[in-house]
Amino acid sequence: MSNIAGKAYAMNVITPLRWYTRWVTRITFWIAGRFTSTVTGLLTLSLIHYARWVLVTPRQFPRLASDQPKEDLKYTYMLFFSNFNGSWDQYVDSFSSAIPTGLNMFWILNIKYPKSVPMLPFHRYITSNQIWTDYYYNAYPMASSNDVKSAKRVRDGLLQFSACVENADPEEFTQKYNRLLLDLQHDLSQMGPNPIVSLSASAVERRLNRE
Repeated sequence: MSNIAGKAYAMNVITPLRWYTRWVTRITFWIAGRFTSTVTGLLTLSLIHYARWVLVTPRQFPRLASDQPKEDLKYTYMLFFSNFNGSWDQYVDSFSSAIPTGLNMFWILNIKYPKSVPMLPFHRYITSNQIWTDYYYNAYPMASSNDVKSAKRVRDGLLQFSACVENADPEEFTQKYNRLLLDLQHDLSQMGPNPIVSLSASAVERRLNRE
C-alpha cells in the first residue's frame, strides 16, 4: 500500500476553491500563523509528523515542457499534506475532535466542504478529494513520532550522563546511572509494527510481504 510506510501514513488532499475566495483563505492562514491558539488542538496531536496547507493558483501549476499546452483551470486549489501514525480513520477522527473550528476556518470556503462535524460527511469529503501516494519513503518506518521524540531524549540524557560520570567513582556512577534509568524509564521501549488496524489492512500487508 503506497500510502503506508511502516507505522506512518501519507495523506494528500486537493480541494478546489473559487478565485475570489482565495484571498480570504490566505488571510486565514496568516492569522493562524500569527495566533497559534486557533490550531492548539492540532499541535497537541502526538500522532502527527507533519501537516501543511498550501494554495496553488491556476497560473502556478507547472509545465514540464515549453510545448506542453497550458491548462485552463477554473479554480485555485488547496493542497493539504500530512504524515501521521495510525489508521486513516483514527487520523481524520482526531482532526474532527481536536480542531473542528480550525478545520472549518481553513476549508470553509472550499467547494462542497460539509464542515468537520458530523464526521461521516467530512469522511466522504476527504475520501473524494484524496490523491493516492505513488511513492512514500520513511527513514524510520518502525518508529512513531513519539518513538523519535523518546530517542532524542534518550540520546540527550546519555550525552549528559557521559559527561557527568567521566571521573566518577563506582558508587557515584551507580547512583547517577540509576537516576538516568528512572528519568528515561518512559522513553525506553522496543519499536515494532503497529497492531492490526483491520482485516483488510492485514491482508494488504501479507500480500506485500509475499512480493
